[in-house]
Amino acid sequence: MEVILLEKLGKLGNIGDTAKVKAGYGRNYLIPQGKAVFATEQNIAEFELRRADLEAAAAAKLGEAQARAAKLVEVGSITIKAIAGDEGKLFGSVGTRELEDAINAAGADISKSEINLPEGALRHVGEFAVEVQLHSDVTETVTVVIEAE
Repeated sequence: MEVILLEKLGKLGNIGDTAKVKAGYGRNYLIPQGKAVFATEQNIAEFELRRADLEAAAAAKLGEAQARAAKLVEVGSITIKAIAGDEGKLFGSVGTRELEDAINAAGADISKSEINLPEGALRHVGEFAVEVQLHSDVTETVTVVIEAE
């Protein structure tokens, strides 16, 4: 299935690119979310008329993400206190929800879906580098220090 991208998507392409995707991904995610349209002659013509508006909206989103990234840089490092055992292993874990609350309390503005924890929740006391992807082009790193209570 071929679709025309209405916004920049990580590995698929930029605005206006024609991407070949699996039918389920296109039908169930890209098109309902407004990220793409079917690549028909009529949709291609309509897209060319809307191209400037879509590119302006994309530039506005990028500018907003860069402003949020600047706030995140100001925050720099956050400290979270958690109950831990003698060897530094936490009773429970620190996940995206706790990280979101701590970072937002420090003055930034993020959502938990923007936090990237590839190895899962944090389960030990220590210092961790956590990536926050605010936009497909804007990624910031926040240092998270987990201390025992």
